[in-house]
Amino acid sequence: MVNPWITGALGWAFFGPIGGLFGYAAGSLYNAVQRANTQAQGGGGRSGPDAARNDFIASLLVLTAAMMKADGAAKKSELNVVKQFFSLQFGPDITRDALQMLRELLKKDIPVGPVCAQIRVHMNYSQRLALLHFLYSIAHADGQLHPAEDRLLARLAADLGIRPADIRSIAAMFAPTTDPDADYRVLEVSPNATDEEIRKAYRRMSMKHHPDKVAHLGPEFQKTATAKFQRVSAAYANIKKSRGMN
Repeated sequence: MVNPWITGALGWAFFGPIGGLFGYAAGSLYNAVQRANTQAQGGGGRSGPDAARNDFIASLLVLTAAMMKADGAAKKSELNVVKQFFSLQFGPDITRDALQMLRELLKKDIPVGPVCAQIRVHMNYSQRLALLHFLYSIAHADGQLHPAEDRLLARLAADLGIRPADIRSIAAMFAPTTDPDADYRVLEVSPNATDEEIRKAYRRMSMKHHPDKVAHLGPEFQKTATAKFQRVSAAYANIKKSRGMN
């Protein structure tokens, strides 16, 4: 039995390359979505927060599968990391059905370019930033970043249309604590920036990564957005302390 979050929510994921990847792997899944969409037509369609949330999860599943295969083989240890990550973020019910779909996706070739192109059409920039942050979280969840994962993350970020400064900022959020310049990269400034430039950068980054930007995706995503927002605040606090700024 497929959980309602899938049957009622894949939306645009059933069209284009993402739809092709999910295909008909869940049996009557496609027909269920078609029926759900038909029933929704009289009530304004499926444009609410549940739809946005679940389309996001579908995209995350596809790109997670691509990342797990980046080094040539999806390992059980990686699947366990993803299972733990999804369980923490989304709870047991969604995790169970998400992993079922993920196992099917791992059997397929993932055309990451067309997939990212579809995501760019249907997701705004804040959503794509959140998606990239989730992918970095999964890549680092086992405590190490494989070079193949690093290369794929760089490609996905570019294909998703993420600006280079934002890519460096998100990557820096996962940098070792011994990296002296990580806090500056998080704020997207040079270590040579003036104090006033640091203050302006913090205000800009606080607005960009505020949890309200993804509030429509649901509480799971706000939780991660809050952690990202806190990392920006911590970077600013560290820089202020090291510089003796007021």
